[in-house]
Amino acid sequence: MSPVFVSPLLLVMSNVFMTFAWYAHLKELSGRPWILAALISWGIALFEYLLQVPANRIGYTVFSLGQLKIMQELIALAVFVPFAVIYMKEPIKLDYLWAALCLLGAAFFMFRDKF
Repeated sequence: MSPVFVSPLLLVMSNVFMTFAWYAHLKELSGRPWILAALISWGIALFEYLLQVPANRIGYTVFSLGQLKIMQELIALAVFVPFAVIYMKEPIKLDYLWAALCLLGAAFFMFRDKF
């Protein structure tokens, strides 16, 4: 499979793990000591790194560093919004749309040489 597809796919999977590592403890471990939440989050983050490092190494063969970073930010928002709304039961806000539009603008400038 092409690095153009493999890299974003691995980044999506890594972002799912990292979003849970960063934020799920706020819901699931709120009554526990922070150090326990940190250790569990580190354990989850290990799986994130096992996906993120190959994603970036594979992606760097076809994308620039800046393109990889902006792609990761777009994916992070695309993963975070459903996580916040569905898992954390946060209200959906127009702010997510405005943030996404800003990131799409950033993506345009980082990827415009490919168009």
